[in-house]
Amino acid sequence: MAGKWHDRGPGEDTNPVIRRHLFALQLALLTLDLFVAAVVFVLVRAVRFGEVEPSLWTALGVDLRLGLAIYAVAWVTILWLLGLYSFRVRWTIAAEVGDIVVATFMLAFAMLSFLYLVKVDVSRLFLLLLLLVQPAATIAAHLLIRLEFQRLRARGLNRSFMVVIGTGEDAQAFADAVERHAELGIQVIGHLCEPQSPPLAVTRPILGDASDLGRVFHEQVVDEVGICVGADSADWTEPLLRLAADEGKHVRVPTPIVVRAFDLQTEELDGLLVRSYVNGPTRMLSLAVKRGMDVVGALIGMILLSPVLLVAALAVLLAESRPILYGQTRIGLHGRPFRMYKFRTMVRDADAQFESVQHLNERHDVTFKSEADPRITGVGRFLRASSIDELPQLWNVLKGQMSLVGPRPPLEREIVHYDVWHRRRLSMKPGITGLWQVEARTDPEFDHWVERDLAYIDRWSLALDLRILLRTVPAVVGRTGK
Repeated sequence: MAGKWHDRGPGEDTNPVIRRHLFALQLALLTLDLFVAAVVFVLVRAVRFGEVEPSLWTALGVDLRLGLAIYAVAWVTILWLLGLYSFRVRWTIAAEVGDIVVATFMLAFAMLSFLYLVKVDVSRLFLLLLLLVQPAATIAAHLLIRLEFQRLRARGLNRSFMVVIGTGEDAQAFADAVERHAELGIQVIGHLCEPQSPPLAVTRPILGDASDLGRVFHEQVVDEVGICVGADSADWTEPLLRLAADEGKHVRVPTPIVVRAFDLQTEELDGLLVRSYVNGPTRMLSLAVKRGMDVVGALIGMILLSPVLLVAALAVLLAESRPILYGQTRIGLHGRPFRMYKFRTMVRDADAQFESVQHLNERHDVTFKSEADPRITGVGRFLRASSIDELPQLWNVLKGQMSLVGPRPPLEREIVHYDVWHRRRLSMKPGITGLWQVEARTDPEFDHWVERDLAYIDRWSLALDLRILLRTVPAVVGRTGK
């Protein structure tokens, strides 16, 4: 890229390159390295001695399994110290191979020093085989997992979408750099021209000019915005950054414009500095644990609640015939549409009758709810009152479309009427339950719902999720909430 200001100065501290996109890869590499080290250790011993030779651990008074764990952790620790799990990921296999070779020499030095200190004789052939097989297995594992991540990203798994403001050389170079690394999983959907500037020739679609940013947000799925314009453009770029922040988008600024209104983090991409405004939770380990909780919780919920699910399905089938489930298009993270499932609680042509019952709405603003809705069936009224109708959404959680806890996913017809600040509730994955369900379940004011959703996003933690889950059942049963 043309702007030399990107090059890192001496001692300048940088945060991860678009860290949330790389965390899953890094966690997978670390976990795989632990597993591979343990397997290599066992196999090399088996090949050398015909069985797992316990003399070293017997002499040290250490259980063999503990010794195995110590070896695996030692190997991963060396890789960690050399930066293979740092967020400044080495993007070339050659660089990674070099690091792993250096790690092997460090491991050899550590092992020989340790054996010298404890005065225990260990087969030299075993050590030689271990130091040859370990780096080869690690290199192969890293290569395979990177290729698998690239394949999954290419298939659209967990892909993010970026729009780049600017069509100049720097803007195109930044867009190319982002897409060149398939591990990031970011697709640049197009460019917006600078105001009153003719568009330059670009290889991606021109979506309009910078004033169309809000329209693009509403018409397409956009997770991130890149602002790649001249240094004298702060007057018109700061309002765009504020609009993106208000809608919960992440913003990347790889050009030297002065942005005074926001505290931007400095990140790194291919040795170039990118200032970023990251919306929502940034604690990647906690977010990974949240996803793990979702998967485990959904599986356990489906197993434990299977009798309830079966009885509810039979009740709908016997009382109202098919279909048992009702699938409805909802809007998820950053505007992604998905099919959300519930037990059917209304007559089969309920959607066609919507216009005729709008006057019964008990909510304000954009949402609709009515206890007197004539479309609700007898069984459906009970399922709604008990929230059993929501249980099929555990499947949406397993698929990664929803979380156990988060803002409720809106309908397509609702977000058309959202104010800008309402749309920030789309910046976190929707949930089966959330803060407003336990604090304001019966509050008719939509703005109050959104305020609680945004409070959840800003205050999010695993502890908050657990508190909401624990409060959900009594809130549903007692219909509490202000």
